[in-house]
Amino acid sequence: MAIPELFQVRKPVISFEFFPPKTDAGYRALFETIEELKPLSPGYVSITMGAGGSTREKTVDLTIEITKKLGLVTMAHLPCTGFRPHEIGTILDQLQAGGVHDVLALRGDPPRDDPSFTIPKDGFQYANQLVEYIADRGQFSIGAACCPEVHPQASDAATDLVNLKRKVDAGADFLVSQFFFDNAKFSDFVERARASGITLPIVPGIMPIASVPGIRRMAAMNATSFPEELARELERVDGDDEATYRLGVRWATMQCRELLDRGVPGIHFFTLNRSPASREIHRNLFG
Repeated sequence: MAIPELFQVRKPVISFEFFPPKTDAGYRALFETIEELKPLSPGYVSITMGAGGSTREKTVDLTIEITKKLGLVTMAHLPCTGFRPHEIGTILDQLQAGGVHDVLALRGDPPRDDPSFTIPKDGFQYANQLVEYIADRGQFSIGAACCPEVHPQASDAATDLVNLKRKVDAGADFLVSQFFFDNAKFSDFVERARASGITLPIVPGIMPIASVPGIRRMAAMNATSFPEELARELERVDGDDEATYRLGVRWATMQCRELLDRGVPGIHFFTLNRSPASREIHRNLFG
């Protein structure tokens, strides 16, 4: 069943995001994590791709392997930065041959270790171009990303929403948000999106806090803010791994409860390839 169909027959659709490990030990640990999360009956799982397509082969292979070996609906992240259309076509051919029918179409970031990087003249500039390319091809459901607190490279919220609408009009089937910690900001974003004519399912992305320095770094990269209460709590637990874990579970559980009460179509967990926090949050929510 394609992901858009899941939103029509299941509520909420719970999903988990993973990234391709760098080592064999990391792969073994990842599959243990997925096996621990599989009994929670996720609607789907997703596999990220590194900046500039740096994990292209690993992402494709891992997505296909999870689909075939574990029987889970698996969505491949597909950033277009640095790719030419025929290269995207090759990736889609590989995914389709492997039984994968869902992709998350992203602009993505340029390679971090290549300061001279330039987008090919016949390459994709923006995610809406990638969405249109995939939609014209057919045979795939298409997810797209959204930012409740404005994309860090957007000039303002209105411009960011216009760009999002371009992705929707190009053929996206559902939206998955960047992580956030203030539900009011997500609700305000959804209200503005609906007012602009976007009717697709908008799935909130939730990241359980595992490390204070780590979450501060990621929040800074994505222009994600901390509510005052959470900022104070992060100061309190900084340097205490167990206290940080407990805070992360508590805050994410609170967020999810409020969001589910407001009728969100699902929750997308950024797992960082670990299962304990996601499993505990799921247990808190659903027993």
